[in-house]
Amino acid sequence: MFQRIVFSAVPAGVAAGLLITLIQYFTVIPIILEAETYESSALAADHTGSADTAHGHEAVTHIHDHDGWSPDDGIERTLYTALSNSLAAIGFALLLGAGFAIFNHADWRGGLLWGLGGFAAFQLAPAVGLPPELPGTAAAQLEFRQVWWVATAVATLGGLGALVFARHAALRLLGAILIIVPHIVGAPHPASHSSSVPPELAAEFATRTLLVGCVFWVALGGLTGLAYSKLK
Repeated sequence: MFQRIVFSAVPAGVAAGLLITLIQYFTVIPIILEAETYESSALAADHTGSADTAHGHEAVTHIHDHDGWSPDDGIERTLYTALSNSLAAIGFALLLGAGFAIFNHADWRGGLLWGLGGFAAFQLAPAVGLPPELPGTAAAQLEFRQVWWVATAVATLGGLGALVFARHAALRLLGAILIIVPHIVGAPHPASHSSSVPPELAAEFATRTLLVGCVFWVALGGLTGLAYSKLK
Protein backbone atom coordinates (compact mmCIF):
# COMPACT_ATOMS: atom_id res chain seq x y z
CA MET A 1 0.00 0.00 0.00
CA PHE A 2 2.80 2.42 0.89
CA GLN A 3 4.54 1.77 -2.42
CA ARG A 4 1.28 2.40 -4.26
CA ILE A 5 0.92 5.77 -2.54
CA VAL A 6 4.51 6.78 -3.30
CA PHE A 7 4.55 5.53 -6.89
CA SER A 8 1.37 7.44 -7.63
CA ALA A 9 2.39 10.60 -5.75
CA VAL A 10 5.82 11.13 -7.30
CA PRO A 11 4.90 11.23 -11.02
CA ALA A 12 1.66 13.09 -10.31
CA GLY A 13 3.49 15.63 -8.15
CA VAL A 14 6.25 16.22 -10.68
CA ALA A 15 3.74 16.64 -13.50
CA ALA A 16 1.56 19.03 -11.50
CA GLY A 17 4.61 20.95 -10.27
CA LEU A 18 5.94 21.48 -13.79
CA LEU A 19 2.48 22.41 -15.08
CA ILE A 20 1.95 25.01 -12.40
CA THR A 21 5.43 26.44 -12.93
CA LEU A 22 4.62 26.98 -16.58
CA ILE A 23 1.34 28.68 -15.71
CA GLN A 24 2.99 30.82 -13.02
CA TYR A 25 5.66 31.92 -15.47
CA PHE A 26 3.04 33.71 -17.56
CA THR A 27 0.56 34.77 -14.88
CA VAL A 28 2.05 35.26 -11.40
CA ILE A 29 5.81 35.68 -11.75
CA PRO A 30 5.58 38.84 -13.92
CA ILE A 31 3.58 40.51 -11.14
CA ILE A 32 6.14 39.43 -8.52
CA LEU A 33 8.97 40.86 -10.62
CA GLU A 34 7.09 44.13 -11.02
CA ALA A 35 6.43 44.28 -7.27
CA GLU A 36 10.12 43.70 -6.57
CA THR A 37 10.97 46.83 -8.54
CA TYR A 38 8.68 48.86 -6.26
CA GLU A 39 10.21 47.22 -3.20
CA SER A 40 13.76 47.87 -4.40
CA SER A 41 12.95 51.51 -5.10
CA ALA A 42 11.45 51.96 -1.64
CA LEU A 43 14.42 50.26 0.05
CA ALA A 44 16.89 52.32 -1.95
CA ALA A 45 15.09 55.51 -0.97
CA ASP A 46 15.11 54.51 2.71
CA HIS A 47 18.78 53.59 2.62
CA THR A 48 19.68 56.77 0.79
CA GLY A 49 17.80 58.90 3.28
CA SER A 50 19.42 57.13 6.22
CA ALA A 51 22.85 57.36 4.65
CA ASP A 52 22.51 61.06 3.95
CA THR A 53 21.42 61.73 7.51
CA ALA A 54 23.93 59.59 9.37
CA HIS A 55 27.03 58.99 7.30
CA GLY A 56 26.77 60.82 4.04
CA HIS A 57 26.77 59.36 0.57
CA GLU A 58 29.66 56.95 1.21
CA ALA A 59 27.34 54.62 3.14
CA VAL A 60 25.15 54.07 0.08
CA THR A 61 27.76 51.77 -1.40
CA HIS A 62 27.11 49.29 1.42
CA ILE A 63 23.38 48.86 0.84
CA HIS A 64 23.69 45.36 -0.57
CA ASP A 65 26.56 44.12 1.58
CA HIS A 66 24.30 41.99 3.79
CA ASP A 67 21.79 40.77 1.23
CA GLY A 68 21.13 37.04 1.43
CA TRP A 69 21.62 34.69 -1.49
CA SER A 70 18.84 34.37 -4.02
CA PRO A 71 18.72 32.76 -7.47
CA ASP A 72 19.35 35.01 -10.44
CA ASP A 73 16.38 36.08 -12.52
CA GLY A 74 15.75 34.02 -15.62
CA ILE A 75 16.45 30.33 -16.07
CA GLU A 76 18.02 29.83 -12.62
CA ARG A 77 15.05 31.29 -10.79
CA THR A 78 12.62 29.34 -12.97
CA LEU A 79 14.43 26.07 -12.28
CA TYR A 80 14.37 26.62 -8.52
CA THR A 81 10.68 27.51 -8.74
CA ALA A 82 9.99 24.31 -10.69
CA LEU A 83 11.94 22.28 -8.13
CA SER A 84 10.14 23.76 -5.12
CA ASN A 85 6.75 23.42 -6.82
CA SER A 86 7.41 19.78 -7.68
CA LEU A 87 8.60 18.92 -4.17
CA ALA A 88 5.57 20.61 -2.62
CA ALA A 89 3.27 18.87 -5.09
CA ILE A 90 4.77 15.47 -4.24
CA GLY A 91 4.18 16.14 -0.55
CA PHE A 92 0.55 17.08 -1.13
CA ALA A 93 0.10 14.11 -3.48
CA LEU A 94 1.31 11.83 -0.68
CA LEU A 95 -1.45 13.24 1.52
CA LEU A 96 -3.99 12.64 -1.22
CA GLY A 97 -2.74 9.10 -1.71
CA ALA A 98 -3.06 8.45 2.01
CA GLY A 99 -6.64 9.67 1.85
CA PHE A 100 -7.35 7.39 -1.09
CA ALA A 101 -5.94 4.45 0.84
CA ILE A 102 -7.92 5.20 4.01
CA PHE A 103 -11.24 5.59 2.24
CA ASN A 104 -10.49 2.96 -0.40
CA HIS A 105 -11.75 5.07 -3.26
CA ALA A 106 -9.71 6.63 -6.02
CA ASP A 107 -10.02 7.45 -9.69
CA TRP A 108 -9.39 10.60 -11.63
CA ARG A 109 -12.95 11.89 -11.11
CA GLY A 110 -12.79 11.40 -7.37
CA GLY A 111 -9.30 12.86 -7.43
CA LEU A 112 -10.68 16.09 -8.88
CA LEU A 113 -13.02 16.43 -5.90
CA TRP A 114 -10.22 15.65 -3.46
CA GLY A 115 -8.14 18.27 -5.23
CA LEU A 116 -10.87 20.87 -4.76
CA GLY A 117 -10.96 19.95 -1.08
CA GLY A 118 -7.20 20.42 -0.87
CA PHE A 119 -7.52 23.82 -2.53
CA ALA A 120 -10.22 24.86 -0.07
CA ALA A 121 -8.18 23.73 2.95
CA PHE A 122 -4.66 24.78 2.00
CA GLN A 123 -5.25 27.92 -0.06
CA LEU A 124 -8.77 29.32 -0.11
CA ALA A 125 -9.53 29.21 3.62
CA PRO A 126 -6.15 30.63 4.73
CA ALA A 127 -6.43 33.32 2.05
CA VAL A 128 -9.61 34.63 3.68
CA GLY A 129 -7.52 35.89 6.59
CA LEU A 130 -4.09 36.09 4.99
CA PRO A 131 -4.43 36.83 1.27
CA PRO A 132 -1.39 36.18 -0.93
CA GLU A 133 1.01 39.08 -0.46
CA LEU A 134 3.59 40.62 -2.74
CA PRO A 135 7.12 41.67 -1.73
CA GLY A 136 7.13 45.08 -0.08
CA THR A 137 3.91 44.51 1.90
CA ALA A 138 3.86 44.91 5.67
CA ALA A 139 2.93 41.73 7.52
CA ALA A 140 2.64 40.39 11.06
CA GLN A 141 5.39 38.30 12.63
CA LEU A 142 6.10 35.24 10.51
CA GLU A 143 5.74 32.70 13.33
CA PHE A 144 2.24 33.95 14.20
CA ARG A 145 1.13 33.81 10.57
CA GLN A 146 2.51 30.30 10.16
CA VAL A 147 0.69 29.03 13.25
CA TRP A 148 -2.59 30.57 12.13
CA TRP A 149 -2.14 29.23 8.58
CA VAL A 150 -1.48 25.67 9.77
CA ALA A 151 -4.35 25.79 12.27
CA THR A 152 -6.72 27.08 9.58
CA ALA A 153 -5.68 24.42 7.07
CA VAL A 154 -6.03 21.61 9.62
CA ALA A 155 -9.37 22.90 10.89
CA THR A 156 -10.73 23.30 7.36
CA LEU A 157 -9.50 19.85 6.37
CA GLY A 158 -11.11 18.28 9.43
CA GLY A 159 -14.30 20.26 8.95
CA LEU A 160 -14.63 19.25 5.31
CA GLY A 161 -13.97 15.64 6.25
CA ALA A 162 -16.77 15.76 8.81
CA LEU A 163 -19.18 17.41 6.38
CA VAL A 164 -18.50 14.86 3.64
CA PHE A 165 -17.97 11.60 5.52
CA ALA A 166 -19.77 11.93 8.87
CA ARG A 167 -23.15 10.24 9.09
CA HIS A 168 -24.50 12.06 12.14
CA ALA A 169 -25.86 15.59 11.87
CA ALA A 170 -24.07 16.61 15.08
CA LEU A 171 -20.69 15.72 13.61
CA ARG A 172 -21.48 17.62 10.44
CA LEU A 173 -22.45 20.65 12.50
CA LEU A 174 -19.19 20.30 14.40
CA GLY A 175 -17.35 20.21 11.08
CA ALA A 176 -18.99 23.43 9.96
CA ILE A 177 -18.08 25.11 13.25
CA LEU A 178 -14.51 23.86 12.93
CA ILE A 179 -14.19 25.58 9.54
CA ILE A 180 -15.44 28.88 10.94
CA VAL A 181 -13.46 28.99 14.21
CA PRO A 182 -10.08 30.17 12.78
CA HIS A 183 -11.80 33.12 11.12
CA ILE A 184 -13.58 34.03 14.34
CA VAL A 185 -10.22 34.03 16.12
CA GLY A 186 -8.80 36.08 13.27
CA ALA A 187 -5.51 36.08 11.41
CA PRO A 188 -2.53 38.04 12.75
CA HIS A 189 -2.00 41.40 11.07
CA PRO A 190 0.52 44.23 11.54
CA ALA A 191 -0.38 47.21 13.67
CA SER A 192 -0.36 49.40 10.57
CA HIS A 193 -0.79 48.36 6.97
CA SER A 194 1.70 49.73 4.49
CA SER A 195 2.95 48.63 1.11
CA SER A 196 5.26 49.91 -1.58
CA VAL A 197 3.09 48.11 -4.15
CA PRO A 198 0.00 49.72 -5.75
CA PRO A 199 -3.21 48.19 -4.32
CA GLU A 200 -4.52 47.21 -7.76
CA LEU A 201 -1.35 45.19 -8.39
CA ALA A 202 -1.72 43.45 -5.02
CA ALA A 203 -5.36 42.61 -5.77
CA GLU A 204 -4.48 41.21 -9.17
CA PHE A 205 -1.73 39.10 -7.64
CA ALA A 206 -4.06 37.64 -4.99
CA THR A 207 -6.69 36.82 -7.61
CA ARG A 208 -4.26 35.18 -9.99
CA THR A 209 -2.57 33.26 -7.21
CA LEU A 210 -5.85 31.73 -6.06
CA LEU A 211 -6.91 30.87 -9.62
CA VAL A 212 -3.57 29.26 -10.35
CA GLY A 213 -3.76 27.43 -7.02
CA CYS A 214 -7.16 26.04 -7.95
CA VAL A 215 -5.79 24.76 -11.27
CA PHE A 216 -2.85 23.22 -9.42
CA TRP A 217 -4.98 21.34 -6.91
CA VAL A 218 -7.49 20.09 -9.47
CA ALA A 219 -4.66 18.86 -11.70
CA LEU A 220 -2.84 17.29 -8.75
CA GLY A 221 -5.97 15.55 -7.50
CA GLY A 222 -6.90 14.22 -10.92
CA LEU A 223 -3.39 13.02 -11.74
CA THR A 224 -2.88 11.40 -8.34
CA GLY A 225 -6.26 9.69 -8.50
CA LEU A 226 -5.54 8.42 -12.00
CA ALA A 227 -2.09 7.11 -11.07
CA TYR A 228 -3.38 5.52 -7.86
CA SER A 229 -6.21 3.75 -9.67
CA LYS A 230 -3.82 2.30 -12.24
CA LEU A 231 -1.51 0.78 -9.62
CA LYS A 232 -2.73 -2.41 -8.02
